[in-house]
Amino acid sequence: MFPNSSILGRPPFTPNHQQHNNFFALSPTLYSHQQLIDAQFNFQNADLSRTVSLQQLTYGNVNPIQTSPSPLFRGRKRLSDEKNLPLDGKRQRFHSPHQEPTVVNQIVPLSGERRYSMPPLFHTHYVPDIVRCVPPFREIPFLEPKEITLPEAKDKLSQQILELFEACQQQVSDLKKKELCRTQLQREIQLLFPQSRLFLVGSSLNGFGARSSDGDLCLVVKEEPVNQKTEARHILTLVHKHFCTRLSGYIERPQLIRAKVPIVKFRDKVSCVEFDLNVNNIVGIRNTFLLRTYAYLENRVRPLVLVIKKWANHHEINDASRGTLSSYSLVLMVLHYLQTLPEPILPSLQKIYPESFSPAIQLHLVHQAPCNVPPYLSKNESSLGDLLLGFLKYYATEFDWNSQMISVREAKAIPRPDGIEWRNKYICVEEPFDGTNTARAVHEKQKFDMIKDQFLKSWHRLKNKRELNSILPLRAAILKR
Repeated sequence: MFPNSSILGRPPFTPNHQQHNNFFALSPTLYSHQQLIDAQFNFQNADLSRTVSLQQLTYGNVNPIQTSPSPLFRGRKRLSDEKNLPLDGKRQRFHSPHQEPTVVNQIVPLSGERRYSMPPLFHTHYVPDIVRCVPPFREIPFLEPKEITLPEAKDKLSQQILELFEACQQQVSDLKKKELCRTQLQREIQLLFPQSRLFLVGSSLNGFGARSSDGDLCLVVKEEPVNQKTEARHILTLVHKHFCTRLSGYIERPQLIRAKVPIVKFRDKVSCVEFDLNVNNIVGIRNTFLLRTYAYLENRVRPLVLVIKKWANHHEINDASRGTLSSYSLVLMVLHYLQTLPEPILPSLQKIYPESFSPAIQLHLVHQAPCNVPPYLSKNESSLGDLLLGFLKYYATEFDWNSQMISVREAKAIPRPDGIEWRNKYICVEEPFDGTNTARAVHEKQKFDMIKDQFLKSWHRLKNKRELNSILPLRAAILKR
């Protein structure tokens, strides 16, 4: 439906890249001095490759810019063949009086053989090299979310959960807006990094998104991890400058956030969606499709997760930037609870299908996992209301926060590791692929006590009234979507 869009935002890889057995086994390399200068030159020359004003662009009619190298240009000197070209076919210099609209799509990135006199923007040992870059993009039809039958509600509380889910779940139209923005931003970023690819990840694709969910984007510049403290920040600095100077017509409030995984936050004026963009956070692509598989494995999972996210947001314990739980941690907590019931509702997908969810699987195969896993048939017939009540009780009275770690990968609570990332932490939630602590944002005892207290209070209220409004005002939640 969208030009250059892919199945759920994934960039396909050519067969040549399938020979690599381990994505993370590739040794990191660095930008060469010349490639870094080229990236800076691409940033400074981006307006020359597109003389149409950005304020006049609309999402439906942006033409891709040609990025193939021209045989006419070799270094600072022009070849003899160029002498016969008309003026508008020659490379224009800065501040040239001959920069006319006719040169659109004729300006091309300068080759790696070029040597420029301008100084590099950053020290070369800080920024990664795009040596093993993402291969050429193939057009693949847009894949809409799955349609599954919702569970039957036999009691009032379960009916309220279903009504909230149906009113607030992300719609196909919401996903299409995000996908369209991803497509256009990919074209823009490729003016800086021609071989990069942009993934739509997180709640927008994993099945647990609401209508108000932000969009998460992962910029992949090469098939290797990058140093998030140095390399990723420098790449995002270029992207941030490009957003501020070239895309101000349809992007507003771009901010560079220097977190452990740095991001650029911005708002798309057309779709009115807030986005977070990171660089090479590959684990976010992998866990998106793992969670998507869990989301559609059993029809009670998505309604339960959405109501718990709404509940946590209402009680202000769902904001990692303020020292509470991220939405990702909350989802893992719900999945863990459903795995640890006396009669489990969910299994460990990584144990049953190790090949489909291996951390070593190539990115162009990650999206296939949800298609290869059949629905899970559980003997547990608990209603949505009972499951919500049980979730609150489990974390209020049963789970041992001091010595246990939540592990969806193992489908059970396991002893905390002795590593520095787990020592003296209030909440430990294992990331299923890289083993880090997704709840590390909870680093203050006051915030931890607030989270535990909310679980306990909500459990008591819901147990006594069996009414969702007792812990989450439904009207307000639906208005927020």
